[in-house]
Amino acid sequence: MEVVRVRVRFLGRRGERAGAWQGRQRSARVKERRRRWAGPSFRAGDPAAEGPVNRCGAARYSGGAGRGSLRAPELSCGSGGYAARPRRCRAGVSSMTELRQRAVREPDAPPEDKGSESEARVDGETASDSESRVEPAPPPAAADDTPEVLNRAFSKLSSRWKNWWVRGILTLAMIAFFFIIIYMGPMVLMMIVLCVQIKCFHEIITIGYNVYHSYDLPWFRTLSWYFLLCVNYFFYGETVTDYFFTLVQREEPLRILSKYHRFISFTLYLIGFCMFVLSLVKKHYRLQFYMFGWTHVTLLIIVTQSHLIIHNLFEGMIWFIVPISCVICNDIMAYMFGFFFGRTPLIKLSPKKTWEGFIGGFFATVLFGLVLSYVMSGYRCFVCPVEFNNDTNSFTVDCEPSDLFRLQEYIIPGVIQSVIGWETVRMYPFQIHSIALSTFASLIGPFGGFFASGFKRAFKIKDFANTIPGHGGIMDRFDCQYLMATFVNVYIASFIRGPNPSKLIQQFLTLRPDQQLHIFNTLKSHLNDKGMLTAAMEDE
Repeated sequence: MEVVRVRVRFLGRRGERAGAWQGRQRSARVKERRRRWAGPSFRAGDPAAEGPVNRCGAARYSGGAGRGSLRAPELSCGSGGYAARPRRCRAGVSSMTELRQRAVREPDAPPEDKGSESEARVDGETASDSESRVEPAPPPAAADDTPEVLNRAFSKLSSRWKNWWVRGILTLAMIAFFFIIIYMGPMVLMMIVLCVQIKCFHEIITIGYNVYHSYDLPWFRTLSWYFLLCVNYFFYGETVTDYFFTLVQREEPLRILSKYHRFISFTLYLIGFCMFVLSLVKKHYRLQFYMFGWTHVTLLIIVTQSHLIIHNLFEGMIWFIVPISCVICNDIMAYMFGFFFGRTPLIKLSPKKTWEGFIGGFFATVLFGLVLSYVMSGYRCFVCPVEFNNDTNSFTVDCEPSDLFRLQEYIIPGVIQSVIGWETVRMYPFQIHSIALSTFASLIGPFGGFFASGFKRAFKIKDFANTIPGHGGIMDRFDCQYLMATFVNVYIASFIRGPNPSKLIQQFLTLRPDQQLHIFNTLKSHLNDKGMLTAAMEDE
């Protein structure tokens, strides 16, 4: 038998060390091999790919004289039919056929490089198993969710004006709904805040689930909703303990739950934490920790800030209504000014936002805040703190208004006097605070919307959901409200709220009798030293 000599020479220079191939570090040798294997297909009977037939009947194949080409193997096996050829010649022909078929089947898949693979493998997880699959596929384009009635009514208008009318009509409907829930009282408002919080959480978690659902990660949605339950139990338990103290102390089960509330909350969280650790799957560790962080950041943004909205509500309805109304007004007026006068783009994250709309919305919001504050400051139902009446088991908003909501006379600065001709002006002190609130709502509040726009662009989606036609999801409407709620809570704690005597008395009543007696004697001695107790007794 003649000896079969097969010579395959690879041409072209060896490149530098290649970058990541789907997350793997490839050497220069692997990169060269991939380029050559991705070359022309070698199919039998293809005159463009086959060369002259050699002695064994195996076709010469070449991809040209450039890089990645293969020269014809020289086989000296004699002539004749396939069956008559020597075994080694038949093996050579079979190898050539297998080589052609593999080149056709896997043009882009280079052979495994065990050295590179071992470098990329860490703790049982390869980069190709997790990192290369993290990139989400763009979701399909959302269908038109505009009601059919509005589509028929505005069918003759251009898309620009049609969108303007649809947004306007639905905005008026949402404002009317806002007035209705305000009329229904504080308890309904708190329930609405809770429902909005749950819907916003659902929209954000759904985005994560839609992106990563193909990985079959166990317990992702279950743990997300479980953590939402734990965090709400903690925050609402704290609220009940603070604002419903007498009711809690009156009922034995509530008193026990209140006493051990934080321990119970932490225990519930630990259960979810252990469930997450047990759900970790090999080759998906990194991705699962991504989703764990996703859930916790969503809880921080949504649940924590919605809880602050309820705290603002207990300070008085005016601290709830004015900030929300300022954000709504700024959103509407910025859209109106941008629609009619917008020419200069404001930020790349939101190409439709313009400087004209931003500046026009600012001045309109400040003016709106002054007028709304003046109107609401004259009603006790808006300015009084929301308190729970133990006798009637209901909320009450009746009190003597503080100095913040009493008309006072202010001297106008001389520069402004020369313009308007007034020396003094009568206004509520709260109106001055409303300027700070409306300024934040119009200058800083929109950055909450820009943050949401960047988030949506990262996942190639237009809206968080299609709950409200023309507006998107609930989160699209509340992206600025949550940031505003945090500012209002910090503003009240820094500039408005002082020591609360009612909470101090509540804590005093929970002490043991000997502790109460000690505090009483200390307070009596302090008042005697200042002469306040003697003066009070003489007045009586």
